[in-house]
Amino acid sequence: MKYFPTGIDGMWLIEPARFGDRRGYFMETFRLEEFRRVTGTDVTFVQDNESLSSRGVLRGLHFQRGSFSQAKLVRVSSGRVLDVAVDLRPGSPTFGKHFATELSADNARQLYIPRHFAHGFLVLSDTAQFQYKVDNRYAPHAEASLRFDDPQLAIDWPAVEGGYILSPKDLSALTLSQAAAIATSDPE
Repeated sequence: MKYFPTGIDGMWLIEPARFGDRRGYFMETFRLEEFRRVTGTDVTFVQDNESLSSRGVLRGLHFQRGSFSQAKLVRVSSGRVLDVAVDLRPGSPTFGKHFATELSADNARQLYIPRHFAHGFLVLSDTAQFQYKVDNRYAPHAEASLRFDDPQLAIDWPAVEGGYILSPKDLSALTLSQAAAIATSDPE
């Protein structure tokens, strides 16, 4: 696997090696020892999740607050998405900055996102199957959402025919300043 820094401390873009022939391909998508050595983290993933979404679905930008925060290793096994992560770590030199990249079944890229980031994606293909490992279980009472279109973030989301499809939660998400005020504190 090849690991590429993203310009945001602790976040890595990972490209697995794919070996193929006329039968198809094989690739290793995760190796704990190598991952820890290269990224410098001692993360232990405790849950795998998967979603299936159609073109135009925009999920996010989601985060869990305080000690419920999750580090994630994300990838797309079918289709393609624009994947975005925003740094919500107080005092970080890249606070409020985002990293965006296309993840697809074709490029096999993965993105490692540390704790205290908001994360989301926009589906660019007819459908996309999105998989992610997390290092902390989902805690509904600690969940929050950062506005995907907050002007302070200046994320260049591509236009999709028919417009974006968002959940009611994501339509009423927090601004960056509101999210910053709660991101690292546990919910009461």
